[in-house]
Amino acid sequence: MEEVDKILVHTLKQVGTEVSEDIDGVRQFSSELIVEAVVRCLRVIDPGLGSALPTSLPPGMSARFRVGMSLAQACQDVGYKGDIGYQTFLYSNEPEIRSLLMFLVEKLPRESAQASDQPTGKSMVLQRAIAAAIKAQLAVPWLPPNCRLPLHSEAQIQGTLHSFHAQPLSSPHCTKDPGEKQLKETKDYERDILPPVTVQPSHHASVVASLLEKHTAELSAAQEWDNEWNSQGLLSRLTPQEYHLKKLTRLRKRIEEQLRSTALPSSESAFGGPCSTSDLSELLQAFRGSAPPDHILTKGTHFTHTQKFTFAQEGAAVPSSIPTGHQSEVDIQLRQQEELISLQQQFQHLCSDVHQLLADTKHMSVTNTQVLDELKQRELGNSEKEEKMQVKKKTIDLLPDADNNLLKLQALVEASAKRVVNLASQWEKHRVPLIDEHRRLKEICSNQDLESSRKLSEIKSLHDKIRVSTEEAKKKEEMYKQLVTELENLPQDASRSAYTQRILEIVSNIKKQKEEITKILSDTKELQKEINNLTGKLDRTFAVTDELVFKDAKKDESVRKSYKYLAALHENCNQLIQTIEDTGTILREIRDLEEQIETENGNKTVANLERILDDYKAIRQENSALAAKVREG
Repeated sequence: MEEVDKILVHTLKQVGTEVSEDIDGVRQFSSELIVEAVVRCLRVIDPGLGSALPTSLPPGMSARFRVGMSLAQACQDVGYKGDIGYQTFLYSNEPEIRSLLMFLVEKLPRESAQASDQPTGKSMVLQRAIAAAIKAQLAVPWLPPNCRLPLHSEAQIQGTLHSFHAQPLSSPHCTKDPGEKQLKETKDYERDILPPVTVQPSHHASVVASLLEKHTAELSAAQEWDNEWNSQGLLSRLTPQEYHLKKLTRLRKRIEEQLRSTALPSSESAFGGPCSTSDLSELLQAFRGSAPPDHILTKGTHFTHTQKFTFAQEGAAVPSSIPTGHQSEVDIQLRQQEELISLQQQFQHLCSDVHQLLADTKHMSVTNTQVLDELKQRELGNSEKEEKMQVKKKTIDLLPDADNNLLKLQALVEASAKRVVNLASQWEKHRVPLIDEHRRLKEICSNQDLESSRKLSEIKSLHDKIRVSTEEAKKKEEMYKQLVTELENLPQDASRSAYTQRILEIVSNIKKQKEEITKILSDTKELQKEINNLTGKLDRTFAVTDELVFKDAKKDESVRKSYKYLAALHENCNQLIQTIEDTGTILREIRDLEEQIETENGNKTVANLERILDDYKAIRQENSALAAKVREG
């Protein structure tokens, strides 16, 4: 059982159960550890079923019983056929727990079994510990600090919280291409001047966020480049460097064109239609002429407008009334408000004029477009009419000598027809080989397209295989490093020969035990056969002796007494044999009872009864406390 328990403990550690190094057998498992091991196995076997089960026992006894019943039902749902209940987890029994854990370990998926066979190096152990800690923290619900109980205060320690604020980082550039060289100045800067990434952010709390942001950006850029190269780069039939250079050149041209177009003056007017600079200046001049010279709005700052407004009002007020020392500030404010209202009215009037001019401009532009379209249509009609007029004019000129002209026209038509026929025959001679050549070239082109598409697909598949092979090589390299680390951590005194010798000793012991069992079975068979032979011989001897003595007993009185003694002897022998058989049966029963006593002692019945009594008392106390709360409520 020791080897079985070691295998169970190792497998439970692989699925995430926190088993201490001191525990090396199922006998040392506590109720909390049994519950955690069963829940971890159920979460691997059926995540939907095991995710709702807690990995630890609650403090209340009624809640413990409910958790035990839930675990028993979950084990039955995954196919466990043995006798199981809440007592299996709360009052543990070594054989039942061992059989349950063996069943759950056998039900684990093969992927988990393969993962358990993988080496556990330092990096893998650290990663699993980090993942387990994160899962445990995510499983605990968040509570405000004022609502936390002492049970949750340890799992949810209030620490300093920082917002996710990422800042740009500068790291040394690693050249993967051996042909790519780095400048000496860049190397000197990165080696002597560039500060570490932990010092570059303005706040120390932003280091992690900045590193995550930089890593995510580099990873997304690499993935985008792979996708673009696999979709468009391979079709361009260029090397990655040429494709990158071509893309960079195209991007520079687009930026230059955009800057050039932005630097050129716009040909569109601000009023919605095409208008030249002179037309715009004339329109502004007309707009200025529509208002009095004193009311022309010139461009300026708010300070200049305020100064002009103040000086203009003061200059206008001088001839009417000279301000004296007795003039109050209220009159000045009233006058300024009146002037502000008048200026607002003028501004509204100007805005309405501007809107009217915009509407007129749009209407004029639409009218101008319509007139241009109509002019183009009339020009097209005039050209068609001129062509018809030329044809009619030539026809009229030919009417005075109509007969001769008809003969000439017929001769020209016949000559043109013969020429067309001759040209058609010549074209037919040239067309047939050209068509054949065209078909041949088209077929060659289609074959080349098929060949290029096939090669392109092969190249893509090769790229995929290269990527997969690279990933596998990386995984094998990491596995090799882990194996080397594990080999270095293993004790040097334990050698392969020692393990082999131990295995051979175990096999030889099993072989000896098997031989002894076979020998005992053969001896038992021989003894049973000998007993059967002696029993038969005894029965036959008694029958012959009984018959002979019975014949002589009729004649002689002494022989009759011998016959009685013979019958008594036979009966006593039978009783003796029966007594011996009963003694063997009793001895076997005694051995069975002793084994049962040992089993019960191993089941810790007395300790379980004491625990049951303690739990019963705790339940009674909880019930009394709940009843008191109900009475108070």
